[in-house]
Amino acid sequence: MTKVKMTVNGKAVSREVSDETLLSEFLRENLRLTGTHIGCDTSQCGACVVHVNGKAVKSCTTLAAATDGADVTTIEGLANGGLHPMQEAFNEHHGLQCGFCTPGMIMTGVDMVNRYKAEGRELTQEAIRHELEGNICRCTGYHNIVKAVEDAASKM
Repeated sequence: MTKVKMTVNGKAVSREVSDETLLSEFLRENLRLTGTHIGCDTSQCGACVVHVNGKAVKSCTTLAAATDGADVTTIEGLANGGLHPMQEAFNEHHGLQCGFCTPGMIMTGVDMVNRYKAEGRELTQEAIRHELEGNICRCTGYHNIVKAVEDAASKM
């Protein structure tokens, strides 16, 4: 067992977990933050994306112990009170249907926009599609997701 301490969505948390506990399991089972979805357990679908120290990470292949001392943000902690511009854009542009992939898509989108802006690069539709290759959506065909990320980028 390992004692893990981290900040999750702005709150300090500390729990004892087995050494092989995945971050996704820690968030869902120990902290009851079920917005982080588990789709594949192999880092293929992106439904489990969270931010660790400000960067997108697939939590289904990250050990909770490896994030000891980290700042973790889940979909539940993305906005303070209202909706984050990315969440608003997904809603406005109908970038979701069943919603299973949506938390991971939104967290990936926020990371993508932040990186491109920090690097001074233009975030084109082609770049958005390339960046979303690690996230699978079986419902929307990505067109509305790309429009949502593009719109949110202009508001972030």
